[in-house]
Amino acid sequence: MTTMKKILFIAALLAFGATAQAADPAAGKDKSKVCAACHGETGATPIADNPKLAGQYYDYLLRALSDYKSGARKNPVMSGMVASLKKEDMADLAAYFSSQQALSGKY
Repeated sequence: MTTMKKILFIAALLAFGATAQAADPAAGKDKSKVCAACHGETGATPIADNPKLAGQYYDYLLRALSDYKSGARKNPVMSGMVASLKKEDMADLAAYFSSQQALSGKY
């Protein structure tokens, strides 16, 4: 790996770490109340048709929310849900759900 690639890689890791550290799971819990109807209070819904959010990777959840907001990922319900979210809101939600215990068993 060239020196420039190493520098860019380290910068990307630091930027991601800063984003993850800036996220507030407690704030995410407060913001997640509207999510509970479909995903359950902790994101560990037992409803088979609804995605389980609890225990998912932070970066996966953040990317999914961002993709719904940008339209890169299509879902009429989720597109409406994320329309008013700011980056900070999405980061907090991702931090909260990623810190929750996943349901055991099949997903």
